[in-house]
Amino acid sequence: MVIPSGLKKFVAGLIVGAVVAFHLGINFGRDRPLLSNPYEKDVVQRVKQEAGKAVDQTREAIHQATEPARK
Repeated sequence: MVIPSGLKKFVAGLIVGAVVAFHLGINFGRDRPLLSNPYEKDVVQRVKQEAGKAVDQTREAIHQATEPARK
């Protein structure tokens, strides 16, 4: 079976376009510049922020749970 040249170009363009759109979509979803590195290692910052939020929520929950016992 012979595949037409136009179809090969179309499929190749579809694959390249999907890869580029995927990277641009990641940056768009994270509110970053579109041409920046979508795989930048900012995991440490995110973990620190999430841990800080979790500590604050836990502290507030313990405070609320022990409040009636103090009165």
